Amino acid sequence: MEWFDAHNLARLQFAFTVSFHIIFPSFSIGLASFLAVLNGLHLWTGKSVYLTLFNYWKKIFAIAFGMGVVSGIVMSYEFGTNWSVFADKVGPVIGPLMGYEVMSAFFLEAGFLGVMLFGRERVGPKLHFFATLMVAAGTAMSAFWILSVNSWMQTPAGFGYNDVGQFIVKDWLEVIFNPSLPYRLVHMVLAAYLTTAFVVGSVGAYHLLKQKLSASPDAQGKLSAEAVRTMFSMAMWMAAIVAPIQLLAGDQHGLNTFQYQPRKIAAIEGHYETVSRAPLILFGIPDSKEQKMNYVVEIPVLGSLILTHTLDGTIQGMKEWPVAEQPPMGIVFFAFRGMVGIGMLMLCLGLWSLWLRFKGKLFETPLMHRAALFMGPSGFVAVLCGWVVTEVGRQPYTVYNLLTTAQSASPIDAAAVGGSLLAFIVVYFTLFGTGVFYILRLMSHPPSPDQAGLSRDAPVRAAGFVPPALHDEQTGKQP
Repeated sequence: MEWFDAHNLARLQFAFTVSFHIIFPSFSIGLASFLAVLNGLHLWTGKSVYLTLFNYWKKIFAIAFGMGVVSGIVMSYEFGTNWSVFADKVGPVIGPLMGYEVMSAFFLEAGFLGVMLFGRERVGPKLHFFATLMVAAGTAMSAFWILSVNSWMQTPAGFGYNDVGQFIVKDWLEVIFNPSLPYRLVHMVLAAYLTTAFVVGSVGAYHLLKQKLSASPDAQGKLSAEAVRTMFSMAMWMAAIVAPIQLLAGDQHGLNTFQYQPRKIAAIEGHYETVSRAPLILFGIPDSKEQKMNYVVEIPVLGSLILTHTLDGTIQGMKEWPVAEQPPMGIVFFAFRGMVGIGMLMLCLGLWSLWLRFKGKLFETPLMHRAALFMGPSGFVAVLCGWVVTEVGRQPYTVYNLLTTAQSASPIDAAAVGGSLLAFIVVYFTLFGTGVFYILRLMSHPPSPDQAGLSRDAPVRAAGFVPPALHDEQTGKQP
């Protein structure tokens, strides 16, 4: 069976590892900024609720950040084992960019991470806030360099060739700031913020629902309730503000893709035939063998209006290219609708939260809380759908129109790739499944008011790894 040859197994392996990896940066990029905001609000207002939330979410950030680093390392080895021809051909271009990411973004994150997690009492609130800002800046900078690499593969610019057929750099500014980078960077960073907002909102909603079932009348319970309300309120503000902006960013990204990657647009829109005054196909079943769309549900003219901002705009159909140069339409078509559908649900939830906030019922509407709880993982699903659209829509090329995926693969046996893929599946689900389980366990506990006064060894105590005698001495409680 052709799906089990070395080439397709290598593609499947990279898809598996990058899908696991992208989950963690899409969360940690937004969460690092959220931590910086919490730290800044505490420094500005002096309210302990912000420090309580900071200490609550920083442990979750530390675990997610660590899993993101570990899951990302594997992919660099895959370039050498499964995609050595690709690494050889594009190494002079993307190698330095990946190096810049490590030397700038990763070193910045790693250098200040320890201060952010453990150094508040040692360096003071102001330097601690600065360290948190540097971690947040490092995560954003990492996204910039990685997306610069990937965007260059989507819309290559500023390059030439040497005598042995390698891509070489002629203009670094054109390579780094290639035509699709600004749109893809904004779209991805906003996606990370929305992902984090809905995770935070989901955790807040979960504890709001629990508090309604078993309200605690004591002072500690009231302070914990304040922290839960604050995190839920901040998450809903982020959803209400960022979701509409993401809609506009996605529109601009679509216009850029329409200009530089028309094959991908044909797959996204579901058009096999070139058509003017194109309809927006809401649903259909692509038939790539017959080159037609079945069971179509569409809105007349709206496709042209969205993609060309005119009623008479023309959208190229997939038949404009040979079958061998066409991306698989079905995967791209449905993944895009999954991403957009989730985005519209995010927008609706954000607008609903504004209405309830205006009515003074944001914290007293269980249906809203259940909806927010249900939407908790939605950002991750949307990011994965977007990644599928981006990468599968680029096929059959690794460097768009210049280097095919088949030409990029290493000359290795299917058994070797299949064996390593099975090993990755076992290790990833075991290792990262355990990490995700622990994160969910941390989230299941409400923010504790005691966290506002945690000492430098608080993360160790909070995780439970401390002898009873030390715990008693520090808390004043009797065994």
